[in-house]
Amino acid sequence: TPTQKMNVLSGLLQDSLISTGHVECCTIIKRSDGSIVATSIGYEPTGEQVTALQRAFEDSMAARTQGIRFNGSLYKCVRADKTSVYAKKEGSGFVAVQTSSYIVYGSYSSSMFPSVCVEAVEKLGEYFREKKK
Repeated sequence: TPTQKMNVLSGLLQDSLISTGHVECCTIIKRSDGSIVATSIGYEPTGEQVTALQRAFEDSMAARTQGIRFNGSLYKCVRADKTSVYAKKEGSGFVAVQTSSYIVYGSYSSSMFPSVCVEAVEKLGEYFREKKK
């Protein structure tokens, strides 16, 4: 059922991202319709956030040159291509990875290591690619 799937994916977010201690919040978004498939506890992405992530993948050149407006702030885009988007603002930032079915998003705060967040989100994206998801 959809609820069981969400619980499994929420557990996956907890085990593979939040447990690193370097991912503040995370979500899995269904690419086909922008719906939220799973989130970390207490995080509820807005439609505006989902749209910003979708646009960054659709027009990676604009994301790289103009930045990404997210959470009401302009983030500097440090990577944007067909599979990954990395953005930062002061000491915080986010990583988004696109697979055939999903966008996996994770953010980090100034007290966390961005490299660990990148590695964890990319690894989860690779897991979904291997599963053809």
